[in-house]
Amino acid sequence: MRNRLRIFPVDESVQSHEPTTVTLKLGEVLEPLADAYHSQRAFIEDFAQDEIRIPSDLYEALMASISVRKLA
Repeated sequence: MRNRLRIFPVDESVQSHEPTTVTLKLGEVLEPLADAYHSQRAFIEDFAQDEIRIPSDLYEALMASISVRKLA
């Protein structure tokens, strides 16, 4: 007997329109994110315009790092 694809309508009242968030440590995401960037994974472009939240001291350190690189 063949399996048949069955499509069910989505209940709009159950489906959330707010994005799900996950809290994790920066160290947990650095390696896979760097690997995906350097390997030019397609999904990186999909998220390129998404906003993220980072602590202000990390932001300042990143901006300082960019400034130093431009001077060198």
